[in-house]
Amino acid sequence: MNDGEFYQRDRRLHPPALTPDYKTSVARSPRFAAISLQQSASEMTGPTFGHGDLGPLDNDLLMNFAKDGEAPVGERIIVHGRVLDENARPVPNTLVEIWQANASGRYRHKKDTYLGSLDPNFGGCGRTITDAEGRYHFRTVKPGAYPWRNWVNNWRPAHIHVSVFGHAFCQRLITQLYFEGDPLIPKCPIVATIPDPDAIEQLTATLDLNATIPLDSIAYKFDIVLRGRRSTYFENRPEGN
Repeated sequence: MNDGEFYQRDRRLHPPALTPDYKTSVARSPRFAAISLQQSASEMTGPTFGHGDLGPLDNDLLMNFAKDGEAPVGERIIVHGRVLDENARPVPNTLVEIWQANASGRYRHKKDTYLGSLDPNFGGCGRTITDAEGRYHFRTVKPGAYPWRNWVNNWRPAHIHVSVFGHAFCQRLITQLYFEGDPLIPKCPIVATIPDPDAIEQLTATLDLNATIPLDSIAYKFDIVLRGRRSTYFENRPEGN
């Protein structure tokens, strides 16, 4: 047991950049060593996000795009958790954003041509700021699975994309959460690039009946750990935390 403040990176948790079974990694993976770029003061010091930048429904995807008196179609859920550092201390005042497909598995994006129907009452994105204890929560609908052109019959598991900002745009981490019990998780070529089962588990939101609202919404818990042994795998930091 190490009670120190700092933890050595464990690069075994992260997939290699080139994983041919995930076909787009062939074109995206770098062929040369990464170059370190000097960051400017403006990149490191701003902007700072405050509670005044958010609207009252920004974290409520059931209402923030719906017409008056209407609601999106799908299984109503709550996604909640905490943003923590490597020593399980809360990270307050952190901007958390999410975006997702609707219940039919379709994104509200002009280039999404999946046969699933668009929901006129669902925008698919939201944001919130963590409180003093690092807590956040969203109300939304559970996204549907959808096919994607990797191999002939690949389907993405239900998932929600998550973005965590620091105090500057360059301090941004992106990941995605899956849902406990989804049989498509072990079938997904993207998930399969992650070599450590514990890292996949850390990307899985767990059912939380204690936070479920009876006759209303099922709750899932997803803690975001920024560094350390239990750090959440972030897509834009595959070299390690």
